[in-house]
Amino acid sequence: MSDLILRPATPADEPTLRSLAERLVSFPLPAWRTGASIANADAAAMMEAVTGGRDDNEVFIAERGGRPVGCLHILEMKDFFGDRHGHVSVLAAAADAEGSGVGRALMAHAEQWTARRGLTLMTLNVFAGNARARRFYDRNGWEVEMLKYAKRVGDPL
Repeated sequence: MSDLILRPATPADEPTLRSLAERLVSFPLPAWRTGASIANADAAAMMEAVTGGRDDNEVFIAERGGRPVGCLHILEMKDFFGDRHGHVSVLAAAADAEGSGVGRALMAHAEQWTARRGLTLMTLNVFAGNARARRFYDRNGWEVEMLKYAKRVGDPL
């Protein structure tokens, strides 16, 4: 989108990143997860990347008309098989920007970021109950590679 600007996040973007992280839990969660714990963990990881100054772990803000409308946290990782790849840790659009191309623009940026590093694979995690996100990824050429199962045992924490 020509009216969308992507820029690196700065420490001043912390309130925006916290707000966008809350968008990551607007679906039915597993019983042992809370929205606050997920949003807090994602916001903390993004701020760690912002302040870390590493070029292999970055956060970007999407702006439209000078207003933040989305964010992307992408980092280089090694998978179980030892292969390095780009990993989309967070992709979030503001509620009022949903369906306006923000997610597609951020994912295109993630693909370029990954390709510039000579990496040929991108990964991401998505909760099974996040049907909206799963439809978005399916429509944009992503495939399920593995499924993670979880089961609570013993006393709840």
